[in-house]
Amino acid sequence: MAFQPDQHELEQLLRCSLDGNKKVQEAACSAFATLEEEAGEQLIPFLGEILDQLVKAFQCYQAKNLLILYDAIGTLANSVGDALSHPVYVQMLMPPLMEKWERLSDEDKELFPLLECISAIVSAMGQSFLPYIQPVFTRCCSLIEKCVQQNQQHIMAPDQVEAPETDFIIVALDLLSGLAESLPEHMDPLVANSKLVELMLFCSLDVTPDVRQSCFALLGDLTKACPERVLPQSSNFIFFLAQNLDPSKISVCNNAIWALGELALKMGPAMKQFIGPIIEPLIVVINSQQNMQRTLLENTAITIGRLGQCCGEELAPHISRFVRPCCYSLRNIKDNAEKESAFIGLCNMINMNPVGVLNDFIFWCDAIASWTVPTDSLRVLFAGILQSFKQQVGDFNWNNFILQLPPPLRERLSAFYQI
Repeated sequence: MAFQPDQHELEQLLRCSLDGNKKVQEAACSAFATLEEEAGEQLIPFLGEILDQLVKAFQCYQAKNLLILYDAIGTLANSVGDALSHPVYVQMLMPPLMEKWERLSDEDKELFPLLECISAIVSAMGQSFLPYIQPVFTRCCSLIEKCVQQNQQHIMAPDQVEAPETDFIIVALDLLSGLAESLPEHMDPLVANSKLVELMLFCSLDVTPDVRQSCFALLGDLTKACPERVLPQSSNFIFFLAQNLDPSKISVCNNAIWALGELALKMGPAMKQFIGPIIEPLIVVINSQQNMQRTLLENTAITIGRLGQCCGEELAPHISRFVRPCCYSLRNIKDNAEKESAFIGLCNMINMNPVGVLNDFIFWCDAIASWTVPTDSLRVLFAGILQSFKQQVGDFNWNNFILQLPPPLRERLSAFYQI
């Protein structure tokens, strides 16, 4: 049963968060952040009074409690989602938040939790965040540039220059990812008039895995939002991504593979020249079913499928090495555009090398049947492959094969594809 916030208790907690005693403020604000996680969307009817109290806290909170306040606001954004995008709430929250943003120097440690807070707000507000995209984008790029420059100086003179705070660069990259994901149509002019892509090349080489992880996430988001800004550097990025297909660093590997899939969709046949160094690592990852995180396997299956759209000739000869684990992973994904793009590529490779799928055809049938409502174009592709296999093996062998299928799978294929 969902947690039901009591209005009286909520008011008491918010009132205590504005108490004159700093310890009472801290305890009340921390308790409220916990309540937000429990209550989730149940807080939406109280959003006006919650924001009213939290905004007042900006005036009386000092350093330590401000960090808790930023966390409470970020948690609120995650809990209520796009309800926060209402113009009244935007006008209540953003001016005091941006006042803090503008007042803090790039070296102030308070900027770090504020960046995290704004990341959550961007995801919740979406288009309503648009008036603030320019200053936030510019500040993030400035932070990344300073960290990159300091890092280069540290490498040249480690005894004289300290290494930069990697937390700043990670959160700045994550916030830019949030902007690209929430406001993709507004990213092109911002990226065009910045050094962001050049800075990302340096981040791709950073020794800190978390920096590379965030950089590759941003690379994927920018490839979707404004590919023309990323693709001129595609050869460099693909080289760096290929160096990070190591599943022992799961999060870095996952984001690198996802970014490769996004690049494959945008580059098309131009991807062929880069396929050599990435085929084998992807096949190794997708075949590590027992030890790997489900999200990593799903992203790998999607990327292999997408590569099959544009590099089918290069991948089809290897299809027997990855079709079964790809089917395992793809069958668990709900119907969506990413799953569709993977299946289009797999169909392309199967048509190029049908013999390579013969021993695993039952797994392919099971994966086809995982679609709740396949698109018309997919249905045509699936039907064509099924009919082709039926002709290839002959009616007798085909009927024996169909009888071996579990009844629910047989009924589903029959209903959709009349086999």
